[in-house]
Amino acid sequence: MKLKHTAVWAGFTAATLLAASACSAETTKKAAEAADDAQGLIKAALTRATDRTQNLGSADVRMTTDLGNGAGPVTMDGTYSWGHGFAFDVDMDTKAANMGQLHAAPKTRTIFVDGAYYYDVDPQPSGPLKGKEWMKIDASAILGEKGAQALDGSTGAGSPVASMRGLKYANNVDDLGKETVDGQRTHHYKAVIDRAHMGKFKEVYGNQDNPFGAMTGGADSITMEVWVNDKDLPVRLTEELGKVTVTMDFEKFGATAAVKAPPAAQTGDLTDVVKAQKQQQG
Repeated sequence: MKLKHTAVWAGFTAATLLAASACSAETTKKAAEAADDAQGLIKAALTRATDRTQNLGSADVRMTTDLGNGAGPVTMDGTYSWGHGFAFDVDMDTKAANMGQLHAAPKTRTIFVDGAYYYDVDPQPSGPLKGKEWMKIDASAILGEKGAQALDGSTGAGSPVASMRGLKYANNVDDLGKETVDGQRTHHYKAVIDRAHMGKFKEVYGNQDNPFGAMTGGADSITMEVWVNDKDLPVRLTEELGKVTVTMDFEKFGATAAVKAPPAAQTGDLTDVVKAQKQQQG
Protein backbone atom coordinates (compact mmCIF):
# COMPACT_ATOMS: atom_id res chain seq x y z
CA MET A 1 0.00 0.00 0.00
CA LYS A 2 1.59 3.27 -1.10
CA LEU A 3 1.10 6.44 0.93
CA LYS A 4 0.04 8.70 -1.95
CA HIS A 5 -1.75 11.34 0.15
CA THR A 6 0.14 11.93 3.42
CA ALA A 7 -2.39 14.41 4.81
CA VAL A 8 -5.14 11.82 4.82
CA TRP A 9 -3.08 9.66 7.13
CA ALA A 10 -1.96 12.39 9.54
CA GLY A 11 -4.75 11.86 12.10
CA PHE A 12 -4.47 8.10 12.22
CA THR A 13 -3.16 6.53 15.44
CA ALA A 14 -0.09 4.37 15.49
CA ALA A 15 -2.29 1.33 16.00
CA THR A 16 -4.30 2.07 12.91
CA LEU A 17 -1.17 2.50 10.86
CA LEU A 18 0.27 -0.74 12.17
CA ALA A 19 -2.95 -2.55 11.38
CA ALA A 20 -3.05 -1.09 7.91
CA SER A 21 0.59 -2.03 7.35
CA ALA A 22 0.00 -5.56 8.55
CA CYS A 23 -3.04 -5.88 6.30
CA SER A 24 -1.10 -4.49 3.36
CA ALA A 25 1.79 -6.89 3.89
CA GLU A 26 -0.53 -9.86 4.22
CA THR A 27 -2.50 -8.81 1.13
CA THR A 28 0.69 -8.34 -0.84
CA LYS A 29 1.99 -11.73 0.30
CA LYS A 30 -1.25 -13.46 -0.71
CA ALA A 31 -1.32 -11.62 -4.05
CA ALA A 32 2.27 -12.68 -4.73
CA GLU A 33 1.48 -16.29 -3.81
CA ALA A 34 -1.59 -16.22 -6.07
CA ALA A 35 0.49 -14.79 -8.90
CA ASP A 36 3.13 -17.47 -8.39
CA ASP A 37 0.41 -20.14 -8.42
CA ALA A 38 -1.06 -18.71 -11.64
CA GLN A 39 2.37 -18.60 -13.29
CA GLY A 40 2.96 -22.17 -12.15
CA LEU A 41 -0.31 -23.38 -13.69
CA ILE A 42 0.46 -21.66 -17.01
CA LYS A 43 4.00 -23.05 -17.12
CA ALA A 44 2.65 -26.52 -16.33
CA ALA A 45 0.28 -26.26 -19.30
CA LEU A 46 3.11 -25.10 -21.56
CA THR A 47 5.35 -27.91 -20.31
CA ARG A 48 2.68 -30.48 -21.18
CA ALA A 49 2.40 -29.02 -24.68
CA THR A 50 6.17 -29.00 -25.10
CA ASP A 51 6.55 -32.61 -23.96
CA ARG A 52 3.72 -33.78 -26.20
CA THR A 53 5.20 -31.96 -29.19
CA GLN A 54 8.67 -33.35 -28.45
CA ASN A 55 7.40 -36.94 -28.29
CA LEU A 56 5.61 -36.81 -31.65
CA GLY A 57 8.88 -36.02 -33.46
CA SER A 58 7.60 -34.23 -36.56
CA ALA A 59 4.83 -32.08 -37.98
CA ASP A 60 3.52 -30.47 -41.13
CA VAL A 61 4.04 -26.76 -40.54
CA ARG A 62 3.43 -23.51 -42.38
CA MET A 63 6.14 -21.10 -41.21
CA THR A 64 6.16 -17.42 -42.13
CA THR A 65 9.16 -15.21 -41.35
CA ASP A 66 8.96 -11.43 -41.59
CA LEU A 67 12.41 -9.85 -41.29
CA GLY A 68 10.91 -6.42 -40.78
CA ASN A 69 12.88 -4.96 -43.67
CA GLY A 70 9.91 -4.10 -45.87
CA ALA A 71 10.65 -6.92 -48.31
CA GLY A 72 7.63 -8.95 -47.23
CA PRO A 73 7.42 -12.29 -45.42
CA VAL A 74 9.02 -15.55 -46.53
CA THR A 75 6.74 -18.59 -46.23
CA MET A 76 7.96 -22.18 -45.87
CA ASP A 77 5.35 -24.92 -46.01
CA GLY A 78 6.10 -28.61 -45.43
CA THR A 79 7.54 -31.18 -43.02
CA TYR A 80 9.68 -30.39 -40.00
CA SER A 81 11.32 -33.24 -38.10
CA TRP A 82 13.15 -33.27 -34.76
CA GLY A 83 13.02 -36.89 -33.62
CA HIS A 84 16.55 -37.71 -34.82
CA GLY A 85 18.09 -34.28 -35.30
CA PHE A 86 16.55 -31.22 -36.88
CA ALA A 87 15.48 -31.55 -40.53
CA PHE A 88 12.88 -30.09 -42.86
CA ASP A 89 11.55 -30.51 -46.39
CA VAL A 90 9.53 -27.48 -47.44
CA ASP A 91 8.41 -25.31 -50.34
CA MET A 92 9.18 -21.62 -50.07
CA ASP A 93 8.28 -18.59 -52.15
CA THR A 94 11.04 -18.17 -54.75
CA LYS A 95 10.77 -14.40 -55.11
CA ALA A 96 10.55 -13.64 -51.41
CA ALA A 97 13.60 -15.83 -50.78
CA ASN A 98 15.58 -14.07 -53.55
CA MET A 99 16.08 -17.32 -55.45
CA GLY A 100 14.73 -16.03 -58.77
CA GLN A 101 18.14 -16.01 -60.50
CA LEU A 102 18.54 -19.74 -59.92
CA HIS A 103 14.98 -21.02 -60.09
CA ALA A 104 12.17 -19.91 -62.39
CA ALA A 105 9.29 -21.71 -60.65
CA PRO A 106 7.21 -19.71 -58.13
CA LYS A 107 8.05 -22.20 -55.36
CA THR A 108 11.49 -23.56 -54.46
CA ARG A 109 11.81 -26.85 -52.62
CA THR A 110 14.28 -26.53 -49.76
CA ILE A 111 15.67 -29.34 -47.63
CA PHE A 112 17.72 -29.17 -44.46
CA VAL A 113 19.22 -32.44 -43.24
CA ASP A 114 22.48 -33.59 -41.66
CA GLY A 115 23.66 -30.02 -41.16
CA ALA A 116 23.29 -28.83 -44.76
CA TYR A 117 20.78 -26.88 -46.84
CA TYR A 118 19.69 -28.14 -50.28
CA TYR A 119 17.87 -25.88 -52.75
CA ASP A 120 16.06 -27.19 -55.83
CA VAL A 121 17.43 -25.04 -58.68
CA ASP A 122 17.47 -24.96 -62.48
CA PRO A 123 20.60 -26.62 -63.93
CA GLN A 124 23.14 -23.93 -64.80
CA PRO A 125 25.25 -23.79 -67.99
CA SER A 126 28.56 -23.52 -66.10
CA GLY A 127 30.18 -23.49 -62.67
CA PRO A 128 29.50 -25.76 -59.68
CA LEU A 129 25.81 -26.05 -60.62
CA LYS A 130 26.40 -27.04 -64.22
CA GLY A 131 23.82 -29.70 -65.06
CA LYS A 132 22.84 -30.01 -61.36
CA GLU A 133 19.31 -29.96 -59.96
CA TRP A 134 20.27 -29.20 -56.36
CA MET A 135 22.48 -26.61 -54.66
CA LYS A 136 24.07 -27.60 -51.34
CA ILE A 137 25.36 -25.18 -48.70
CA ASP A 138 26.65 -26.31 -45.31
CA ALA A 139 24.88 -24.62 -42.40
CA SER A 140 28.17 -23.23 -41.06
CA ALA A 141 28.59 -21.14 -44.23
CA ILE A 142 25.25 -19.40 -43.59
CA LEU A 143 24.88 -19.39 -39.82
CA GLY A 144 28.51 -19.47 -38.69
CA GLU A 145 29.96 -22.20 -36.51
CA LYS A 146 27.90 -21.38 -33.41
CA GLY A 147 24.68 -21.16 -35.37
CA ALA A 148 25.40 -24.46 -37.10
CA GLN A 149 26.23 -26.13 -33.80
CA ALA A 150 22.91 -24.92 -32.42
CA LEU A 151 21.15 -26.95 -35.11
CA ASP A 152 23.36 -30.00 -34.66
CA GLY A 153 22.67 -33.10 -32.59
CA SER A 154 19.55 -35.02 -31.68
CA THR A 155 17.85 -32.41 -29.51
CA GLY A 156 15.90 -30.84 -32.34
CA ALA A 157 17.51 -27.44 -31.83
CA GLY A 158 16.19 -24.96 -34.38
CA SER A 159 12.96 -26.88 -34.85
CA PRO A 160 9.44 -25.87 -33.79
CA VAL A 161 9.83 -28.01 -30.67
CA ALA A 162 12.97 -26.06 -29.76
CA SER A 163 10.86 -22.91 -29.81
CA MET A 164 8.42 -24.63 -27.49
CA ARG A 165 11.25 -25.61 -25.17
CA GLY A 166 12.35 -21.99 -25.12
CA LEU A 167 9.19 -21.22 -23.13
CA LYS A 168 10.86 -22.63 -20.03
CA TYR A 169 13.16 -19.60 -20.00
CA ALA A 170 10.22 -17.21 -19.79
CA ASN A 171 10.28 -14.92 -16.78
CA ASN A 172 6.76 -13.64 -17.45
CA VAL A 173 3.83 -15.70 -18.75
CA ASP A 174 0.17 -14.76 -19.19
CA ASP A 175 -3.04 -16.68 -19.84
CA LEU A 176 -4.94 -14.73 -22.52
CA GLY A 177 -7.97 -17.00 -22.51
CA LYS A 178 -9.76 -19.15 -25.05
CA GLU A 179 -9.71 -18.50 -28.80
CA THR A 180 -10.61 -20.36 -31.99
CA VAL A 181 -7.66 -20.75 -34.37
CA ASP A 182 -7.84 -22.64 -37.68
CA GLY A 183 -11.20 -24.03 -36.60
CA GLN A 184 -9.81 -25.44 -33.34
CA ARG A 185 -10.65 -24.40 -29.82
CA THR A 186 -7.43 -23.29 -28.15
CA HIS A 187 -6.00 -21.66 -25.07
CA HIS A 188 -3.85 -18.61 -25.80
CA TYR A 189 -0.67 -18.02 -23.78
CA LYS A 190 1.95 -15.28 -23.97
CA ALA A 191 5.50 -15.49 -22.66
CA VAL A 192 8.32 -12.95 -22.51
CA ILE A 193 11.94 -14.01 -22.21
CA ASP A 194 14.30 -11.17 -21.32
CA ARG A 195 18.06 -11.22 -21.89
CA ALA A 196 18.79 -12.40 -18.37
CA HIS A 197 16.53 -15.44 -18.86
CA MET A 198 17.37 -16.30 -22.47
CA GLY A 199 19.53 -19.28 -21.54
CA LYS A 200 21.03 -20.77 -24.67
CA PHE A 201 19.11 -18.27 -26.79
CA LYS A 202 21.77 -15.70 -25.89
CA GLU A 203 24.40 -17.68 -27.75
CA VAL A 204 22.40 -17.48 -30.97
CA TYR A 205 20.43 -14.25 -30.75
CA GLY A 206 22.50 -12.07 -28.44
CA ASN A 207 25.34 -11.08 -30.77
CA GLN A 208 24.92 -8.78 -33.74
CA ASP A 209 28.02 -10.29 -35.34
CA ASN A 210 26.21 -13.52 -36.22
CA PRO A 211 23.38 -13.82 -38.78
CA PHE A 212 20.67 -14.23 -36.16
CA GLY A 213 21.92 -11.20 -34.27
CA ALA A 214 22.14 -9.18 -37.46
CA MET A 215 18.53 -9.99 -38.34
CA THR A 216 17.16 -9.33 -34.87
CA GLY A 217 19.42 -6.40 -34.02
CA GLY A 218 20.76 -8.32 -31.03
CA ALA A 219 17.30 -8.70 -29.49
CA ASP A 220 17.01 -7.87 -25.79
CA SER A 221 13.95 -10.05 -25.40
CA ILE A 222 11.85 -12.67 -27.12
CA THR A 223 8.06 -12.47 -27.03
CA MET A 224 6.32 -15.77 -27.71
CA GLU A 225 2.63 -16.53 -28.07
CA VAL A 226 1.23 -20.04 -28.38
CA TRP A 227 -2.28 -21.36 -28.95
CA VAL A 228 -2.71 -24.86 -27.46
CA ASN A 229 -5.62 -27.17 -28.29
CA ASP A 230 -7.42 -29.66 -26.04
CA LYS A 231 -4.88 -32.36 -27.00
CA ASP A 232 -2.07 -30.33 -25.44
CA LEU A 233 -0.60 -29.54 -28.86
CA PRO A 234 0.27 -26.16 -30.36
CA VAL A 235 -1.97 -24.95 -33.16
CA ARG A 236 -0.05 -21.72 -33.70
CA LEU A 237 3.18 -20.29 -32.31
CA THR A 238 4.60 -16.82 -32.86
CA GLU A 239 7.99 -15.40 -31.90
CA GLU A 240 9.10 -11.78 -31.97
CA LEU A 241 12.87 -11.31 -31.86
CA GLY A 242 13.74 -7.68 -32.35
CA LYS A 243 12.45 -6.74 -35.78
CA VAL A 244 11.87 -10.37 -36.83
CA THR A 245 8.49 -12.11 -36.46
CA VAL A 246 8.12 -15.84 -37.01
CA THR A 247 4.69 -17.52 -37.19
CA MET A 248 4.21 -21.30 -37.23
CA ASP A 249 0.87 -22.95 -37.98
CA PHE A 250 0.79 -26.68 -37.23
CA GLU A 251 -1.30 -28.83 -39.56
CA LYS A 252 -0.44 -32.38 -38.49
CA PHE A 253 1.86 -34.08 -36.00
CA GLY A 254 3.78 -37.32 -36.47
CA ALA A 255 3.48 -39.84 -39.31
CA THR A 256 5.33 -37.53 -41.70
CA ALA A 257 7.69 -38.66 -44.44
CA ALA A 258 11.38 -38.98 -43.55
CA VAL A 259 13.58 -36.10 -44.70
CA LYS A 260 16.37 -37.28 -47.01
CA ALA A 261 19.19 -35.51 -48.83
CA PRO A 262 19.00 -35.38 -52.65
CA PRO A 263 21.26 -37.76 -54.64
CA ALA A 264 24.89 -36.61 -54.55
CA ALA A 265 25.19 -36.95 -58.33
CA GLN A 266 22.48 -34.33 -58.78
CA THR A 267 23.98 -31.90 -56.27
CA GLY A 268 26.45 -29.03 -56.65
CA ASP A 269 28.22 -27.93 -53.44
CA LEU A 270 28.57 -24.15 -53.03
CA THR A 271 29.72 -24.18 -49.39
CA ASP A 272 33.26 -22.98 -50.14
CA VAL A 273 31.98 -20.33 -52.55
CA VAL A 274 29.63 -18.88 -49.94
CA LYS A 275 32.31 -18.93 -47.24
CA ALA A 276 34.76 -17.13 -49.56
CA GLN A 277 32.15 -14.47 -50.35
CA LYS A 278 31.51 -13.87 -46.65
CA GLN A 279 35.23 -13.48 -46.00
CA GLN A 280 35.51 -10.93 -48.78
CA GLN A 281 32.60 -9.01 -47.30
CA GLY A 282 34.52 -8.70 -44.07
